[in-house]
This record gives sequence, structure tokens and C-alpha cells, in this order.
Amino acid sequence: MSVHRTRTAVIGAVGALTLLAAAACSSDTATGGTSSPAAAATSSAAGSATGSEGGGGSEAPAAGGAQLQLLFGSSGTAETDALTEAADAWGSENDSTVEVTAAQDLTQQLAQGFSSGTAPDVFYVGADQVANYAKAGNLLPYGDELSNADDFYPVLKDAFTYDGTFYCAPKDMSTLALFINTDLWAAAGLTDADIPTTWDQLATVAAKLNTGGAAGLSVAPERDRVDAFLVQNGSYLVAEDGTTITANDPKNAEALGFVKKMITDGVLKTPAELDSGWAGEAFGKGAAAMTIEGNWLLGALKSDYPDLKYTVAELPAGPTGTKGTLVFTNCWGISATTQFPEQAKSFVEYMTSTDQQMAFATAFGVIPSVESAQADYLSEFAANEPFVKGVDYARGVVNLPGITDVLADFNSQLQDLANADPQAILDSVQENLTAAVGG
Repeated sequence: MSVHRTRTAVIGAVGALTLLAAAACSSDTATGGTSSPAAAATSSAAGSATGSEGGGGSEAPAAGGAQLQLLFGSSGTAETDALTEAADAWGSENDSTVEVTAAQDLTQQLAQGFSSGTAPDVFYVGADQVANYAKAGNLLPYGDELSNADDFYPVLKDAFTYDGTFYCAPKDMSTLALFINTDLWAAAGLTDADIPTTWDQLATVAAKLNTGGAAGLSVAPERDRVDAFLVQNGSYLVAEDGTTITANDPKNAEALGFVKKMITDGVLKTPAELDSGWAGEAFGKGAAAMTIEGNWLLGALKSDYPDLKYTVAELPAGPTGTKGTLVFTNCWGISATTQFPEQAKSFVEYMTSTDQQMAFATAFGVIPSVESAQADYLSEFAANEPFVKGVDYARGVVNLPGITDVLADFNSQLQDLANADPQAILDSVQENLTAAVGG
């Protein structure tokens, strides 16, 4: 038995156990989980989950209004305070109350809520989990019923569409861009004219910066970063239809090969090689002259490395001139069993309104998910334009059901990309994704 077949068998076994667990919990309410699309990201657009004592089901409707329960993954006090203030404002306008709870383990708490029939009315859902929840019948498919349904960026709507149904409203977004240490840039004799717009230029400047004690570029060896190169080469793990598996497309192998070459050339270092927990830390402390991260890094740099001088640029295009990046987002999930479906939809409309999204942007640094807020956002946060531009050509995380273990295995293989055959990695991902979705 080959190594690849062994891996497939293990994944199949894990997947079977997952299905059994789901089935055990899904007699009528099913199981659930949440997402963490960006390992180093916050729970906002980047989507990790943390939180508290958990939700519980809605109580019986009271005369004059609703008592909603909201469970969310908080990035910190600023997000929790802003969300609480907005929830109180909606409640005052609608003769209702909202119990706002920051989760300690959103995945576990939602699973418990779904299985016991006590899920919170409204909660955060990561794009990589929406299909699992939707397939299990845990989500109210309300997206197209919102008055502002057409205001969300199309790529974000796609992220929360399963089997042709737009399930839930994107709450904000993050995209990847290129962070550049301007002091190290100038020391290497580089100017604004050298900011890379192609892969060749990226490799060239990374080599020039790879002196003086800092790595030219640091990128986490995981799919939430490396996949951007696949998009830049005109492909991805799935086709534009979101369901056709294209992982072993030769264009993807070429993209992984480019990343591998930068690693073996010594100009791309992982955060671990730079004694850092994540690439943002390596960049912040000057161990890397460039990194590829999302807008969540802005807050970390402001608080942890306030003296660092840097700029942000769009990611360089692939050999054919194709631009590409990844977009991360969470949605406002509504429980399929809520006793307050109309009030919950009203709450989500309030939270995704242009004015409220601008308030959240100011409070804790997220980028609005609605196109109507773009002009106001760029007027106030002009330096963040590369992140906003990226949404026009970004791809969202793969949101097929039942693929969590396959993507985890892909991540594991990327850890040793320097010593692996890119095409072999992608062939295994192709086979495993196809098997997971029943192809």
C-alpha cells in the first residue's frame, strides 16, 4: 500500500467517524461547528471562534418583542463592546432584548445547542462550515429575504450559498495582501517602483531583501495563504461553479512549484524558522521584510509593533497576469429552530446596514461586506485600499460539506512542501476531495 493510499484510508476512516457522530446528533436537529478560516486571524472576518457559556434556545415569545440570544466568536473587548452596543440599539428600536454572549468554544457550544434543541437564535458561521450546517438542517435559509441581499459583494454571497440557496448574510470580510517593511525595503535600495506586481518580481525583491538578518518573505505553510498562488495562476481547488474539483490542475502544480522554489532558494521562510508563532509576528519584529497576511494584521501591528514602518500592496499576479487573493468571512447564522425568525432577520439587517458596518469598521477594524459602504470606508481608511480591491478577484474558502479532514491533510502536506512533489500533493487532494463529496 502506498503512502498516498494510506493517507486516503485514514481520511476515509476519520470522515466516517465524523458522519457517525453527526448522525448520532441529527435525529432532528443535527450537529454543527464553526470555522477558523485563517489560523492567525481574529474571529471577525477571519473567523476563529472563542467564547463563553454558550447559547441556549429562545424562550417563548413575549408580548411586544423578542428575546434573542446571540453567540459569537470575539476578537477582543472592542468587538464585544461594539456588538453589545449595536444589539442594545436594535433592541430599543424593536421593543426586544438581545443576550450577547462571546463564545469560549463556538464549535462545541453550537454542536451542543443543535443536538439539544437549544441553539442560540443568531450566531457566527464560518464560510468553511456553512455547507455542513446547511446540509444538517441547522440553518434558516434567509439570505435572499433580506432587503439588502443585493448589496453584499458577490464573492461573499457565494461563500454562504449552498446547493443554490443563499443561507446567511456576510457580516464583514478580510482579504490577503502583501505587507512590506519600508525601512528594510529602502536599506536594500528598493523604491516604490520595485513593489512587485508579478511572481518574478516578487522572487527578485525577496532575494534582495534576504540579507541583513531578515528573511525576504515569510508565509505560513498552510492552504489559507498558499492557495492565493493557485488563484493567481488561474485555477483553484474547485472551479468557479464551486463544486467541480480541480485540485490537480497543472496550473496549481505550477503555483505550488513556484512557492517551493522560493523556499528551497532560501528567500521564503516559515514563521517557525524565524522563531515566530505566525507570519505577522515575524514581520512585526523585523525577522521578515515581507509577509502575506490579511487586514487583521493591521491591529496587531498597531498594538504590538507601533514603531514599525510598513506599507501594504495588492498581491502580485501570476505568469498570465491573473490577479488573485483569498477572502475570509463569517455570516450571521440564524437557527432553523428559532422562535423569532422575523425578529432575527430584522436584527441581521440592522447589523449589516451601511451605517452599522462603518461603525464596526471604526470600532474593531473590519471591512464592510456591503458594496454601499465601500466609498465611505475608503474615504476613512484609504491605506486599506489593497484589501478592498482584492475582493473583486478573490476566491473564498472551499465550502463543500464533509471536507474538513481532507483540507486538514492538505495543510499537513504543505508543511513539508520543500521536500515534496507538488503534483503528488495535489493528486492526493484531488482524490480525497472527490471521495469526500461523493464523486
